Amino acid sequence: MNNFSDYIGNVQRSDPHHSITPIRVLNVGQPNTHFFKTSDGVELRLRRYQGGSKGPIILSHCIGVSSLMYAIDTIDCNLLEYLVNQDYDVWLLDHRLSIELPASYQQSTMDDVATKDYPAAVSTVCELAQVDTVDIFAHGVGASTLTMALLSGLQNVGRVVCSQVSTHLYSIDLNINKAKARLPAWLPYLGKEHLTAYTDVNAGICDKLYDASLLFMPVPEHERCNSAVCHRISTLFGELYEHRQLNPATHKALPRLFGRVNLRAMKQLTEILLANHLIDAQGNNAYLPHLENLKLPMLFISGANNDCVLPCSTLETYNLLRSVNGKSYYHRQQIEGYGHVDCVIGQTASLDVYPKVLEFLNS
Repeated sequence: MNNFSDYIGNVQRSDPHHSITPIRVLNVGQPNTHFFKTSDGVELRLRRYQGGSKGPIILSHCIGVSSLMYAIDTIDCNLLEYLVNQDYDVWLLDHRLSIELPASYQQSTMDDVATKDYPAAVSTVCELAQVDTVDIFAHGVGASTLTMALLSGLQNVGRVVCSQVSTHLYSIDLNINKAKARLPAWLPYLGKEHLTAYTDVNAGICDKLYDASLLFMPVPEHERCNSAVCHRISTLFGELYEHRQLNPATHKALPRLFGRVNLRAMKQLTEILLANHLIDAQGNNAYLPHLENLKLPMLFISGANNDCVLPCSTLETYNLLRSVNGKSYYHRQQIEGYGHVDCVIGQTASLDVYPKVLEFLNS
């Protein structure tokens, strides 16, 4: 059966007591799973759901999650189902930051995803699907690293959808102040290798006290809840969603959607936020000098209420690229009432967001 439980498979998680209750069978066929290796020998995964002859299209996830964000069964129609039922050949990519892969235990950078994972994934899809180009939908850090890959010269990409972020990154003062503390930079000296949104029911007293302390984090009244995982998510990344856009089943599934983040990747993300634009892991402005490489059809999506990545982030990218490469390639949609990841996993995203993606892909 093609449900939430089956999709997770042998995912490595710390809490054996937290069972998954399948909600429904996904309205897609059985996938073909393809493992492949990058130029530095890291094993990644693609899952193909061939709805029809449109595409192919790769769906690429954010940091601290996996491709499960596109295949959750807690909403009536997820993005995977939506595109498959519109006759698209959909490939779910789990790159090295995916919490479902052993690679996520290793230290890596966003540059690694950009210059190693994307070229290998695009090459694999083109070869197996026997096509010359592939479309890509990417969210969050997946969109940042895709932009970095394209700026670095990634070929064989047709149309691109960047959800929430691309070349520039702006956030609210609370997130900027947390970034200035540079937590990922000094935690390795304390023996830490990862940050995680995951909480263990058998955690020790220190972890339990930490989770309890998060109750006092400054969060708007309408966004408060009793989920320790939800509090950790907000602490790590900022407010990733409007609670009213998540149904109870999705909110309950957050422990399965979010997990570990390696500190090297998080350190680079922190420095990008402080610089307000893409930089490499050494702090160099290695990407923005090559804006001519983004001369291809691109759609930028931002949730109007996104406090994690402010909507002005994609607006700056949109205006910048139109000034450099011409106006005909670029489109932008600001989604009212939505935040960050709820543009993908929101209970009515199939009505409010997905059609805008489809319109662009079909154009």
